[in-house]
Amino acid sequence: MSASHDEDRLLHHDYDGIQEYDNPMPRWWLYIFWGTIVWAVLFWFNVPGIGVGQGRIADYDASVAAANAARPPEPVAGPSADQLLAMSKDPAALASGKTVFGAYCVACHGPDGGGVIGPNLTDAFWIHGGSPAAVYATVHDGVLAKGMPAWGQSLKPDEVTAVVAYVISLQGTTPAAPKPPEGTADTAAATPASGS
Repeated sequence: MSASHDEDRLLHHDYDGIQEYDNPMPRWWLYIFWGTIVWAVLFWFNVPGIGVGQGRIADYDASVAAANAARPPEPVAGPSADQLLAMSKDPAALASGKTVFGAYCVACHGPDGGGVIGPNLTDAFWIHGGSPAAVYATVHDGVLAKGMPAWGQSLKPDEVTAVVAYVISLQGTTPAAPKPPEGTADTAAATPASGS
């Protein structure tokens, strides 16, 4: 190389007497750089046909569905209807259930179960069934479409059982300002409790 050509490549700055050339990046490096930008755009927009399948999101959803099908959730083994009915007459269980009800359920069902946002729990009309098993399933699994949380995910199993026993004990009581009946009369509902 000639000296004049080398001088053309010199950058116009000097650090402690050191000068550097303006060397371009190697072409292979630039191709990889621009290729990664193009790939990132295609990946971001989930373009089908890139690779196998309908795109990364559809592939992920299919993988999750296959995993769920391979291992279905285990059914919740709650207490039997007889156990819940017996607990609904046990003062210790009712005291525990009333505490849980007061902490988590009063805002929607009222302090006496007469209903506020949620339905009245003292009459024979039920939206999701009034049998002990149905009440347990509703409390444990929730009804997200209606705003009822799945309390089985945040409460301890004995707290869920106690609050269900307390709800069963509210059958046949007279709240101060009950909401009108919602749902249908459930002939399998728990027998009204006495003295509650």
